[in-house]
Amino acid sequence: MSDDEMATDTRAGVTWLVAADIGGTFTDLIALSSRGEVVPMKVLSTPPDFESGVLDGLGLTMTAGSIAPDAVSGILHATTVATNTILEGRGSRTALITTSGFRDVLELGRLRRPLLYDLSWRKPVPLARRRHRYEVRQRIAADGSILREVAVDEVGELADQLRRDGVEAVAVCLINSHVRPDQERLVTELLRSHLPDVYATASVDLSPEAGEFERSSTAVVNSYVGPVVRDYVRALVSGLRSRGVGARLAIMQSSGGLLDAQTVVERPAQIIESGPAAGVIAVQKLARLLELQNVVAFDMGGTTAKASLIENGQPFVATDYEVGGGMNITRSMGKGAGYALRVPSIDIAEVGAGGGSIIGVDAAGVMHVGPESAGSRPGPACYGQGGTQPTLTDANVVLGYINPGSIAGGRVEISPALARQSVEPAAETIGVTVEEAAQGAYAVAVSNMVKAVKAVTSERGRDPRAATMVAFGGAGPLYGAAIARELGIEKVVVPVHTGLFSSIGLLVADTELEMTRPFHSEMSDPAVLGKEFDELSDGVVEALRLAGAKSGIETERILDMRYRGQRFELRVPLVDREVDDALLKNARADFHAEHLRTYGREGTDDLVEIVNLRVKGFVPNPISIDEALRLPSEGAATSARNTRPCYFNSLMPTPVVERAHLSGVPEPGPLIIEDMDSTTVVPPGASARLDSHNNVIITWTKDEDASR
Repeated sequence: MSDDEMATDTRAGVTWLVAADIGGTFTDLIALSSRGEVVPMKVLSTPPDFESGVLDGLGLTMTAGSIAPDAVSGILHATTVATNTILEGRGSRTALITTSGFRDVLELGRLRRPLLYDLSWRKPVPLARRRHRYEVRQRIAADGSILREVAVDEVGELADQLRRDGVEAVAVCLINSHVRPDQERLVTELLRSHLPDVYATASVDLSPEAGEFERSSTAVVNSYVGPVVRDYVRALVSGLRSRGVGARLAIMQSSGGLLDAQTVVERPAQIIESGPAAGVIAVQKLARLLELQNVVAFDMGGTTAKASLIENGQPFVATDYEVGGGMNITRSMGKGAGYALRVPSIDIAEVGAGGGSIIGVDAAGVMHVGPESAGSRPGPACYGQGGTQPTLTDANVVLGYINPGSIAGGRVEISPALARQSVEPAAETIGVTVEEAAQGAYAVAVSNMVKAVKAVTSERGRDPRAATMVAFGGAGPLYGAAIARELGIEKVVVPVHTGLFSSIGLLVADTELEMTRPFHSEMSDPAVLGKEFDELSDGVVEALRLAGAKSGIETERILDMRYRGQRFELRVPLVDREVDDALLKNARADFHAEHLRTYGREGTDDLVEIVNLRVKGFVPNPISIDEALRLPSEGAATSARNTRPCYFNSLMPTPVVERAHLSGVPEPGPLIIEDMDSTTVVPPGASARLDSHNNVIITWTKDEDASR
């Protein structure tokens, strides 16, 4: 955030930034004052009107911190609204306008199957149905020359047809428009003038790159979720204003940077991974504070579990990924199950395994966990809100890991009896005790989440054993130690406010915008490349200024590179500003090294080519993460130590402590650490201590058999 937003309020003497992250089960908020005061808050999410949960949580936060409405200087937000719109299939009736002969590009796609041997697998139904795909008689050649101009009258007739068909949103993607974007923008503007109430997207405004399938899919996704995101943002802003909060609203992008709400409304495809990205940014900032080079960020909430890798202090950023296919992925292997998006996104592997994930047993007697979730309504059976199906939260209650009275600071009551009752049918089907069934569900969940961590480490040619794990989210610390042990990771860090950690990521994230320009060429004239970069940089800076950035804008230059004939490219950041022969030589060397790490082989300089130029503009955030790493009540424990029986292959009397009870001296497991917003499990064979920043540090002892 800018310095202006942290300026002192003249009436109250202090200003506040409030970060709000919507999850499938809980909405997490955390407020940070210009004096360093921290107010955490956790409330149940309120689908389908998610803004109600944000506004209710904001009210509770303001009351708890005695925050006046005009003392709120900024609202920072991460939301699952766009993702849920796709997963639940409740987006707008969307049309695709394309060049004659390319109506079926969404079905053709790329010839990839995520499950090679599953004959029952079917491609996802396109978000723009075939009857809502229309062709225009124009054509752009591959070199950018116009073979046939757009006919204004034809677009007017098409607008009339769209109106008759009840289309609510439209995506425009013309062949080769990435080398001649004016034609596509003309069609889009004409449609907007004829249909002012219809949401319209030009593919070149999101992804000006080669590949008509990816551009078409990205534009369709953007328009499909656009009206929903627009209405959500309007409702949220209206609710804020009605409560006297006039602060600027900024929303987290999938790439890990904040952007003003109006720009996000125009590009909602860029916030599909909004919440998970905020968590990764928080881990990145924490890793820098703790001087950790390689970190696995593991985030588990009520609906999903996410994993990402931070290497040498930087998260991996992918330029294309898929959503809605069971596991959101950014790598080429396993793609084809979801909807393709070509926008920058932090490389996050996501699986349907969260606290609300439903436990089931199939006809063969095999236990499964997720991806279906009980969410917040009705929620896990133990919440007592009408849910009857067993979930991971119910299993953790049966195992004794979760407080049998309440969670979320006492705002959600827990019923152990209802938890046992929900797990009993699964136990009877398998023929084991309720505790054994609950432990089996725990083990299945660990296995699922290990796959997510491997997807961002070993599948990228990285050894997870060389990393430290940071486990966060409401349920992440329940599983972090067990997952780390399976992967050979020696140390797990559980940060302060772990259940609200994605919200902390919002507080410390930079304002950011990235633009792309196609530059399909072999390593060419540095002068030409430098000129293209300068023009792109100017555009990024101007866009950030229009979005509200006043000063301090920095830029980073990136090349998308590949070997000639390859389908996929790798991002290569450029260190120097001056584009010359030495820079291009270093870029080739960096590309060879990254290709070797990722794919296990490398080519020669004469095979290297540039595909795209990218410029990322950002305004560095003056807030450091250690400002938010403070324990409530100055770190004092609010209750005494106690003991309760927990199941680790057998019932064991297990100490239950608050974070503030720990010291720098390792305390052996089994141990349960309870925070307001999460619970940490330290299994037998591991130990936990507190570091100087109030993080819980879990390490495994040499005698690992003690936990078996």
